[in-house]
Amino acid sequence: MPWIKAEDCIGCGDCVEACPVDAIVMEDVVAVIDMRDCIRCGTCHDACPQGAVRHDGEKIPEEVAANVTRALACMDACARHLGGEDEREKCLERMIKHFTKQKTVAEKTLERLQALKQELASG
Repeated sequence: MPWIKAEDCIGCGDCVEACPVDAIVMEDVVAVIDMRDCIRCGTCHDACPQGAVRHDGEKIPEEVAANVTRALACMDACARHLGGEDEREKCLERMIKHFTKQKTVAEKTLERLQALKQELASG
């Protein structure tokens, strides 16, 4: 999903004009994308002369760090409220199961989307 790197946005509005579904507005001279309306077409990215419209792949390291931080906090809370190191380890196992499920959902979704892509290509 696209996002705006606010410090690079010069407020020119090119992305606003380019968006076919009006998912981008200017707030305090910075573009903001409403992800509920965004169709992920990439026209805003192509229109931005400053490269302020970014792709979410750039945020992967931040998202991983946030997930690990959250897992560690949950593990600490489980140990504190449920009784020690055994509970910390059980919590870690639950977090691993949670992210394994998310991975499975993503993989199965990609399989279905690839099949759809092949169907569209074959007519």
